[in-house]
Amino acid sequence: QVQLVESGGGAVQAGESLRLSCAAVSRGIFGIGTMSWYRQAPGKERDLVASIDQSGIPNYADSVTGRFTISRDNAKKTVDLQMNSLKVEDTAIYQCNIDRATTTWGPVLDVWGQGTQVTVSS
Repeated sequence: QVQLVESGGGAVQAGESLRLSCAAVSRGIFGIGTMSWYRQAPGKERDLVASIDQSGIPNYADSVTGRFTISRDNAKKTVDLQMNSLKVEDTAIYQCNIDRATTTWGPVLDVWGQGTQVTVSS
């Protein structure tokens, strides 16, 4: 079983910054595909915030471009999301996702973290 553990959420004021981290902590993982951050605000659907492929090429939602930066460390099996100039509308539960993990017991698809709350107040 592949487990993703997230950290770094919290409550901040508009204009401030937060950094989210997500680690794949299971043993036997020797490859991870695209790593992503999604978010879901109350009463809304879950949306992609940013993703980064195995080569390190990022992709961002228009709403966060220029403010958020996604990065990954393949050796540590982690993905981070640096969030600057936060806005009230960034308030949501943020979840980490990997589309595929290559493990000693076979491929594992579509793994989600438990989610971490980000609250931005004006």
